[in-house]
Amino acid sequence: MRAFIDLTERELLALAIASEEEDGRIYADFAHELRSDYPDSAQMFSDMADKENEHRRKLIDLFQSRFDAHIPLVRRQDVRGWVQRKPVWQVRAQGIEAVRRHVQQMEHDAARFYQQAAARASDAGIRKLLGDLAADELQHERAAEEIQEKRLPGEVRTSENEGAQRRFVLQVIQPGLVGLMDGSVSTLAPVFAAAFATRDPWNAFLVGLAASLGAGISMGFAEALADDGKLSGRGTPLLRGLVCGLMTIAGGIGHTLPYLINDFVTATIAAGVVVVIELLAIAWVQWRFMETPPFAAAAKVMLGGTLVLATGILIGNA
Repeated sequence: MRAFIDLTERELLALAIASEEEDGRIYADFAHELRSDYPDSAQMFSDMADKENEHRRKLIDLFQSRFDAHIPLVRRQDVRGWVQRKPVWQVRAQGIEAVRRHVQQMEHDAARFYQQAAARASDAGIRKLLGDLAADELQHERAAEEIQEKRLPGEVRTSENEGAQRRFVLQVIQPGLVGLMDGSVSTLAPVFAAAFATRDPWNAFLVGLAASLGAGISMGFAEALADDGKLSGRGTPLLRGLVCGLMTIAGGIGHTLPYLINDFVTATIAAGVVVVIELLAIAWVQWRFMETPPFAAAAKVMLGGTLVLATGILIGNA
C-alpha cells in the first residue's frame, strides 16, 4: 500500500474519480434495496447517487484537461489510511436508521480525510488540489442534508420508522416470542416430571436437553414452512424459522442447565428460579413489543407456566 501523501496529482485525481464512482454505486444500491419498503428514503439515495455522478463527471473533465484521456486505476484499498466502506448488505441488515447514519458518515469521513490530507501536504499543487477536494466533499455533505430535508420531512421519516418497527415485530419478535413461550412452557412438564420421578439431576438434564433440542427443531421447521412471508410481510421463512428454533431451544435449556448441579434439591430450586425469570421475560416482551398490559401479560404467563409446572411435578411424583 502507498501512503496518501506520496500520490501524484494525477493519481490523486484518479483516486477521487474512483471514490466518487464507488460512492455513487453504494447510494444506487441502497436505493434499489430500499425501494419496496422505504420509497422516500430510496428516492433520497437516488438523488445522492445523481450528485456523486455529477461530481465524478467534473473530476473527469478536470483530469482530461490537466493530463490525458487514460485514468489509472487507483483504489481506496491501495492507499494507506483511506476511509473504507462497509458492504451494502452488512449496513442494510442493521435497519433503515443504520443506513441513514452510514450515508451521513460516508460524506463526513470523505470531507474530513481530504481536510487532514491537505493540512499534511507540503507541495503547493497537491495542497491546493486536496483543499479543493475537501471543499467539494463539504458541499456533498451539505447537499446530502438538503436532499434529506426535501425527501424526508419529519412525518415521512416517522412513518418509515414505524414501518420498520412493524416489520421487526413481524419478522423477529413474533417468531422469537412463539419459540420462547413454547420452549419455556412446553418443556417444563417433562423436565420436572423426570426430576421428581428419578430424583437424579443428570437424568432430568438429559430429558430437558432432548426436549429443548427436539422442540427447537420442530418449531423452527413449523415456522419456516407455515408462511413464505410474501403476502403477510413476515419476512423470509429461513429467518423466522431460525429465530423461532433458537428461541425455543433457549427457552427450554434455561431451566435444564441447573440440573447439571449434583444435588437434587439445589438443582430444583435453581431451576425454579430460572423458570420465574423466563416467564417474566416472556411477559416483558409481550408488554414491550405486543402492547399487552404488563399485569395481564404477567398473570397469563405465570398462570400457564404454573399449571404446566404443577402437571410435571404431579406426574413425576405419581
